[in-house]
Amino acid sequence: MSEQVRVGGGKLNKDKLKWGICLVAVIILAFLSGVLLRGDAFVFWTWDLLALLFGMAFMPVTALLFSTFEDRGWFFSKILGIAVCGFAEWFLVASGIFVFSTATCLLVCAAAALVMFGVSYCQQKKKINVIPWDNLRLIASGEIIFAAVFLLWTFLAGMHPNAYGTEKFMDYGFMEAMMRSTSLPAVDMWYSGGKINYYYGGQYFAVFLTKLSGSRVEVTYNLMRTFVAGFAFILPCSLAFQMARDEGKKKGVKNSGIAARIAGIFAGTAVCFAGNMHYVVYRWAIPLIDRLKGGDGGGSYWFPNATRYIGFNPDVRDKTIHEFPCYSFVLGDLHAHVVNIIFVLLLIGVLYAYSSAYRKGNSCISEGRKGMLKEICVPHVILAGFLLAMYQMNNFWDYIIYFVVAGGTILFTNIVRQKTMKEALLVTAGQAVLYAAVSNILILPFTLTFKTMVSGVALCKNHSLPHQLLVLWGLPVITSAILITAVCLDRQRTDEKGTIRSFLGGMTVPDMYAIILALCATGLVIIPELVYVRDIYEEGNARANTMFKLTYQAFIMFGIVMGYAIIRLLVYTGKMIYKAAAVVSLLCLAGTTAYAGKATQSWFANSLSDAKYLGLYALGHIDTDFSADAGAIYWLKVNVKGSPAVLEANGDSYSGYCRVSAATGLPTPLGWYVHEWLWRSDPDDLNRISSDINTIFTSDDRQAVRGLLIDYNISYIFVGEKEKEKFGEKMDPGFLKSLGKVVFEDNGSGTFIVQVQGY
Repeated sequence: MSEQVRVGGGKLNKDKLKWGICLVAVIILAFLSGVLLRGDAFVFWTWDLLALLFGMAFMPVTALLFSTFEDRGWFFSKILGIAVCGFAEWFLVASGIFVFSTATCLLVCAAAALVMFGVSYCQQKKKINVIPWDNLRLIASGEIIFAAVFLLWTFLAGMHPNAYGTEKFMDYGFMEAMMRSTSLPAVDMWYSGGKINYYYGGQYFAVFLTKLSGSRVEVTYNLMRTFVAGFAFILPCSLAFQMARDEGKKKGVKNSGIAARIAGIFAGTAVCFAGNMHYVVYRWAIPLIDRLKGGDGGGSYWFPNATRYIGFNPDVRDKTIHEFPCYSFVLGDLHAHVVNIIFVLLLIGVLYAYSSAYRKGNSCISEGRKGMLKEICVPHVILAGFLLAMYQMNNFWDYIIYFVVAGGTILFTNIVRQKTMKEALLVTAGQAVLYAAVSNILILPFTLTFKTMVSGVALCKNHSLPHQLLVLWGLPVITSAILITAVCLDRQRTDEKGTIRSFLGGMTVPDMYAIILALCATGLVIIPELVYVRDIYEEGNARANTMFKLTYQAFIMFGIVMGYAIIRLLVYTGKMIYKAAAVVSLLCLAGTTAYAGKATQSWFANSLSDAKYLGLYALGHIDTDFSADAGAIYWLKVNVKGSPAVLEANGDSYSGYCRVSAATGLPTPLGWYVHEWLWRSDPDDLNRISSDINTIFTSDDRQAVRGLLIDYNISYIFVGEKEKEKFGEKMDPGFLKSLGKVVFEDNGSGTFIVQVQGY
């Protein structure tokens, strides 16, 4: 009896120690956030708390969907809450039922919380535990990891916070435009005569969280991308952990939790921090070989080279793009495909939870029509349809990609679950129709007003060189092939019936799902070698957008597979050849992870001693690069409400033109030309507007100019450095001032604003 007490006491002391370590980690993180982020620490923790509240509110549903997960899908619950509440607000606003405001955002969230409370109450009456009390320490450690990664990326973002360069003007401008608007889609800040005709869903969710948290776009532009980066680590970590844990339990391995935790860390690192083997080959291997031959090792490595390889080295007309999350997080663009990472990872998690819960269950088809409906109308499938609907306004490519991934997962699951192949195909077809219907009905407020930019599909005339594909994709493809080989050979030895159903049925759920993801990812790499989607970049960049959007998702799926496969081959297989392959893959993965260090060093600071946190404020470039116009731009931000049109000089994409509309969200008749050409596919219309803008700024015909101001519903004329640069002596400032009331003028720089209507 005394021995039992002693052992029990020892276990209790060990638990106290582990909880004490967690508490110390939280205190350290809180201290570091204050030291590193300084004044931004409050908004940082506000967003962390906001995510926690979303997760807690939606756990009653998430716990049911992720019933096979040890943490019941705790971290996926946060994204589910953001997705449901954010989409509900968008749907009600886009349908004209609500206005887009902080009040309606809070109302929608409160209503959702009330519904979730009702669900929780019903579960408690049935004695169903919503919170995984037995695994709270697992959740606590995950929360610490998430906060640490979130903090790291936020600190790095604060070293290069300006929303200036590449396409940041567009991303930031979308957010400002939506913050000003009470309807969705908002007026296009670069085409005042129309609404945004692009995939604005990613920026919308950033604005939704901004309104809820009472923050400002100037800060949350950067916070949103680091928020996504934090989840880009913890969600793959959570999924790969569960996959490895399930495999360990199936194999009867004791203490498989340690291996599962390592698999999770590998997966999170692969998705959030890793690059591709281009860095290893061109940063280390080739320079080393060159030095061994007596050379100087070549020049320095520029981190974007890993994303601009095919078509650039060697230099040919077939220019392509093959980016990945770490590059996005470093560069700082807040495109819709970047924000959609969190929702994509949610669906990947949901599909694994579906396969885990339903693959071994008993089919209801024998119960007749009611049984068939029960088989088809699975909550996971309906949720998949909901998420696919969101993808259509976030990033349409993801809709197509994950429609197939969902279909493959559902098909493989049904082949095992149903009694015959015919029944499996029938149920799968019904579920495909269900999630297709859900996804296309829910998104109608978007699709009814959206004009597609796609002009067809064509066969590729150019192809990547074999060694280029090997450099970029050899590591995950070969690792996946080894995993598939190991699993299939094992099944071949033990499968007695020799049917597809028995072959798949003998696989564990983690193995089957890893193979599904690996096959889908490999297909996404192959497709741009066969066909491409035609757009305005066809001349010289035909495959660029197709390869970019497809392989971006391939990278994410491969990252999850890599985390699982390395542990699966290293721990859960007996053959040394598989273990050796896993070690080689791990070493290569570690090499690609070093890319994050090189990229952050190149973009943020040369060394820790050079690291200088500037804050999350995204408009610092207004004071430095556009100092002559800064006062006027800030005047517009403070004094102008709503979305009246402001006339400024239009210009080329990726330039400093349209800095006023981008910084304020106030629409101008025409912004970055190529972007609007892509979004509207009407260059003649854009050329006409450009000509009219030129007329307003350079003509002395008062009647003609006033007519154009009325036609474009111009409220303000902005005259600053870019206008002087573009129109020069052809522009008469005195004439422009005579068109209305001068509401702002900087005597030092000469920048002024004329209000031409409503004064």
